[in-house]
Amino acid sequence: MLNIVMVEPEIPHNAGAAGRLALATGARLHLVKPLGFSLDDKHVRRTGLDYWKDVDVKVWENFEELREAVDQEARLWFLTTKATRSHWDAEFRDGDYLVFGCESRGLPETLIRDAGEQAVRIPMKEGSTRSLNLSTAVGIVLYEAVRQVGGV
Repeated sequence: MLNIVMVEPEIPHNAGAAGRLALATGARLHLVKPLGFSLDDKHVRRTGLDYWKDVDVKVWENFEELREAVDQEARLWFLTTKATRSHWDAEFRDGDYLVFGCESRGLPETLIRDAGEQAVRIPMKEGSTRSLNLSTAVGIVLYEAVRQVGGV
């Protein structure tokens, strides 16, 4: 099983789209607090996430709590526009964690700096845009990982 990690997501629709991607691929969605939205039933229904009850989702108080719970064999891949290595060059394995930052700030510099070769980026045309929508980025990288692992 692959794992999608959203660190401090701010926009409920991006988390909802990532949840739908997780459901479609059999991945687990990890949300790291603080969240920019509520996950209570009333709010989830209002945002049209009628499938949310079926999503395998885990909410963490902070990133360190998640990191301590990760299996020793699993690898964490940190997605950032600041990396030089493409996600196409990563060799994903079942059980890996795909870690994405929040919409307005991305991942903290300390996580990127400590990631080394585990920091990867989605290639984009030079000078075209600063970044992609968060749920779009999740979809691109998740499906490359699914392709490599042989899922779905």
